[in-house]
Amino acid sequence: MSTLRALAKAQALAAGVAQPVATVRHLHLAQRPLVLVPLAMAGEAHAPLAALVGTDPADARLLVVPQPRNRDQRFRFVTELAATVLPWLDGFRGVSEAVAVDRGRDVRYRYADAPQLWVPNPAGITFLRLLGRSTRFRRPDGEYPVHPAVPLLGRWLTFFAERAEQPGSSALLAMTDALTLHWATGQSAVEDQHLPALLGWIDPPAGSTGAEAAARAEDPAVCPPAGPATDPEFDNVALAPVMAAWAAADDDPAARDEAYAELVRLLRGQLAPTWELMWRGLGLLDGLPPGARVAARWAGDRDAFTGYAEHLDADGGPQPRHDGAVAAAIRLHRLERAATSYAVQRAYDDPLVMAEHRLAGEAFVADVTLADPGRVDDSGKRPVLRPRIQVVTTEPVRMPVGATLWSTARPAQKATVVFVTPAADGRTEVVLELSGGMGRGLTAPPGSVPQVGERLCLTTLSEAYLPAGTFPTAEETPWTHGGPPTYELPGALSSVVG
Repeated sequence: MSTLRALAKAQALAAGVAQPVATVRHLHLAQRPLVLVPLAMAGEAHAPLAALVGTDPADARLLVVPQPRNRDQRFRFVTELAATVLPWLDGFRGVSEAVAVDRGRDVRYRYADAPQLWVPNPAGITFLRLLGRSTRFRRPDGEYPVHPAVPLLGRWLTFFAERAEQPGSSALLAMTDALTLHWATGQSAVEDQHLPALLGWIDPPAGSTGAEAAARAEDPAVCPPAGPATDPEFDNVALAPVMAAWAAADDDPAARDEAYAELVRLLRGQLAPTWELMWRGLGLLDGLPPGARVAARWAGDRDAFTGYAEHLDADGGPQPRHDGAVAAAIRLHRLERAATSYAVQRAYDDPLVMAEHRLAGEAFVADVTLADPGRVDDSGKRPVLRPRIQVVTTEPVRMPVGATLWSTARPAQKATVVFVTPAADGRTEVVLELSGGMGRGLTAPPGSVPQVGERLCLTTLSEAYLPAGTFPTAEETPWTHGGPPTYELPGALSSVVG
């Protein structure tokens, strides 16, 4: 936990209401998101019990599994879920846009929009990942056939789960993570994963504090758990007898229908409060202006959606159960690059996020007191424009001479530290030499060089392109990582080869 967030949590506890830790929204908010509130059976490894799903707060579709231990009923649940999710996905594949590539010499096409899926908490993402893993390899023919929509939905759920690992992605989001990214409460990080309590801190009812609202929300009778886990008392007292009555009424259709109707009523009562909280959370997030770099990250989600849709159109296979050594290294490298880029972009978009880096000595705010925009360096083979400015700050400057800084107002311009001079009144004078972002001539365009009196935020964080690493092909996997992959041959061929 950063110093600034710890301070915000202390202030939230003192004030009785959550404190903002962001001035802009750092994620994309779709116009037509799909909200999914899953519920799993306690004591069973990933046994879906029910789900509320839909794109309209007033039109939620309830899916119920009367007996989650029954394999056929579980796949019937997945088929019904696919009947909602797959048409929603296809609705984003109607309009494409051209994107310039290779410096404008060519174009490629991607979908103009992409789907966005919301679940209450990170456990909901895990639920979808496991559901995708258990269904994407199923077949509509052969032994134990399933509906053709089942493996297709499993591949899409796996796609969303993998996008959720990508820092900055907005394809699959957990509401608790999205809210804690923008607000700090007076409770622990574990308690923040309880959506009703979290919203109690952020948006408490009139006349009550966040702590009081959170305490009331933690009562399962007031607001049931936000899934996929269920309340143990509800399981034992209400759910178990109804499920037993449904199973016992195998030869009595009227009694079975009555038990099923009661089961639907119970499960809707468990899920409906969380459904309402999900849309309430979306409304709170919609009240924040989006960050300047959110659209570019959403474009990456649209690229990923387009690429995977084309993969499926070409009869591409499901995602593998496990990555090979090279594929795992490439995935880790991609995620590390995305995490670094996401942290920099959030800091550039949001002064409150940048304040954390200022406290860590990675940035400072200063005023320009002197500027020489026409300075030319002719010590090399040809003269180049190298303006110099002097800034004065009251913050500690921990960057040594020769360090490279960037200004949040001009991300493409480098500023090299030339002198650092502490003044007697506690201020620090820093002389910077500028390069980049001023064209190729010997005269700086207007506005490209900071002017006297301008206030700058200078940081070591850079938005410069991070080159991808170089990795061997799968066939060249080093022996230290298992060597090249081996492939199993059919029985007849393996005997010939052997």
